[in-house]
Amino acid sequence: MSPFTTILTHPGSAHKDDFLACCVLLAHLPAPIVRREPTAEDIADTNIVVVDVGDSHDPTLNNFDHHHLPDDADPICALSLVLKALNLYEDARSFCDWLEPAEWFDCRGPNATAKFLNVPRNAVNQLYSPIDGTLLRCFAAGTNHVAGEPLWEMMRQVGVDLLNYLRSLRSRLDFVGEHAELWTLDTPDSGAPTPQVLFLPRTEPLPTEPSSGLDRYIVEQGLNERVVATVSPDRRGIGYGLSRHRDNPALDFTRLSDEPDVHFAHKRGFVAKSSATDPQRLRELLRLAKAESTA
Repeated sequence: MSPFTTILTHPGSAHKDDFLACCVLLAHLPAPIVRREPTAEDIADTNIVVVDVGDSHDPTLNNFDHHHLPDDADPICALSLVLKALNLYEDARSFCDWLEPAEWFDCRGPNATAKFLNVPRNAVNQLYSPIDGTLLRCFAAGTNHVAGEPLWEMMRQVGVDLLNYLRSLRSRLDFVGEHAELWTLDTPDSGAPTPQVLFLPRTEPLPTEPSSGLDRYIVEQGLNERVVATVSPDRRGIGYGLSRHRDNPALDFTRLSDEPDVHFAHKRGFVAKSSATDPQRLRELLRLAKAESTA
């Protein structure tokens, strides 16, 4: 994406895709936002990013509209086109579960989106957030938004958070792939799939959130059906946290409540904390936590 001095998007009602596209652009290169119809000169001027309006998708000219695409094209929105230009779209589709529904909603509307998600139509309304509504109304109410204005600053922060999330999570997944180990959880039933556990050893310096990215790594590696738990460093102590992966019932950590090196076991059984640092002892705790139905 070439440098620009102005972000231009359509007037009237604001939608999540043009709002978020502008947020990402502000994080990439802060600039004033103008809300009006573009002229031919605007579309030809690379100094003006034209977003969600103008009937042109041409990244070389900083044009990011999708409304001219055929009706049978795959759903895509202005935010998607901006993310593509920043080489972040594939990671965003992998890491942001909300992006594909947002593309559907913008291109196909709420009825088709509900059908795509296999949920009742009312669920779309039930997930409405007043935060979204207020921000979109404030965005639509102005024709110009500039630095120092509370909404502009908030939009830039939203964009910064999203870009940081995408870029840091990719780095985090690479880190997990470099250090993690896949353990086999012994099972007496040789005919059943062997449950596995993802173990992340302690490293120095310790990440702020040691368990961050484990779920995404498991899914990205195609291990979602096999991994039943994760073991990662406890950021509050010297030991480790043991957690069920997506609340898999194969393990019940309440069974560890009386173990001398387990100082916390949630009453619902989905997580426990242990001062143990020896991998063999951690493996033993996992075996002890096996739910009776899988033992």
